[in-house]
Amino acid sequence: MIVAEQKPIGDIAASLGSFKNIVIASCDTCVTVCLAGGEKEALEIQGLLTLCDRESGAERAYTVVNIKRQCDDEFFEGENDVIARADAVLSLACGAGVQFMAEKYRSLPILPALNTKFMGASRGLGYWTEMCQGCGNCILERTGGICPVSRCSKSIFNGPCGGSQNGKCEVSPDIDCGWQLIYDRLRAIGQLDRLSGIIETRDWSTSRDGGPRSLALPDARVGKEDERVV
Repeated sequence: MIVAEQKPIGDIAASLGSFKNIVIASCDTCVTVCLAGGEKEALEIQGLLTLCDRESGAERAYTVVNIKRQCDDEFFEGENDVIARADAVLSLACGAGVQFMAEKYRSLPILPALNTKFMGASRGLGYWTEMCQGCGNCILERTGGICPVSRCSKSIFNGPCGGSQNGKCEVSPDIDCGWQLIYDRLRAIGQLDRLSGIIETRDWSTSRDGGPRSLALPDARVGKEDERVV
């Protein structure tokens, strides 16, 4: 899932500038799970911004809308009229959702209320860790299901560096050595022989180094891409 956290309320208030009629748009997927951008958080931000306005003397009106998924056009249908009447939208989606809305509502400022952090997994209530960087060329079958790109601080592909000690990374004693995790996992599943193979020089063209990425499934696509713009 995408993991994000709320910006400081002072930064959010400052980003509103002179806008008077603000729509606060929650997103009911990843950012709801990580307690940052759901309807509950949108209502809390509305209350905090109202307090900020009282202190600063600003006069603003806020409307909260709950959008199931801000990166998918079909979930905006019931809110288009409300959003179109706003001076600006404060989006509680991840960076992808903010950009999707900015593309969809081209004449309307879309302001982020969150800082998008990483793709990760839930480790407990209110705690997530990074698991994947979406590099586009997965080798998890060779490393026991543990990713050296995201789990090794240096993204090393053929064993640990010389700085790891007692299973911990030299970056911080709180970080597990990614390659220690890989070794332990391969031993547990009886595949230590995989460590004798050499992982080839990485082709990073499938990662962010190749520019903005896209995925098209021809059999699933309907209509033209620009039809989502209103």
